[in-house]
Amino acid sequence: MSDQPAGAGRLIQHLLEDEAATVAAGNKLAKAVETVGLAQGLSIYLLGDLGAGKTTFSRGVIQAFGHSGAVKSPTYTLVEPYDIVSGAGRSQSIYHFDLYRLADPAELEFLGLDDYFCSSSLCLVEWPARGAGFIPAADIEVSIIEHMLDTSDGQRNARQIQLQAKSPAGDKVLAHMA
Repeated sequence: MSDQPAGAGRLIQHLLEDEAATVAAGNKLAKAVETVGLAQGLSIYLLGDLGAGKTTFSRGVIQAFGHSGAVKSPTYTLVEPYDIVSGAGRSQSIYHFDLYRLADPAELEFLGLDDYFCSSSLCLVEWPARGAGFIPAADIEVSIIEHMLDTSDGQRNARQIQLQAKSPAGDKVLAHMA
């Protein structure tokens, strides 16, 4: 992974070889969040095309906090809540949003966003632009970008992940990852 100095809005980039690498990247971010102690009140935006791996990355984050069940896409429900109690007895609320099907950002008013985006939760938001003006700014933006790699056997699809700090809290987390 590479990174830039903190003053530039720390940026980490990494190549994702497959689904397991995408889950591992989410796991690594979660471990950094937990180690820095900033899981409470943190917003992470997930950017990328349909099928890029945003939910797969989210699975890595959620499982790293100790969730052992399925992590499904909240495409139809808009939000999936995870209340996790770690082996050490610590409680963590994680909310996974998918705003892809949102017709109007004003619809978010009916969800009670203040209950989700509070000082005691970690929020993962797919398609955040669809909630513009109604959801808090990101602490970290995670972009997953598909592109072609030239290999000795020809070309193959690969994904690049970019994590960029958008707040001092996000910068602390990414500094720990780097």
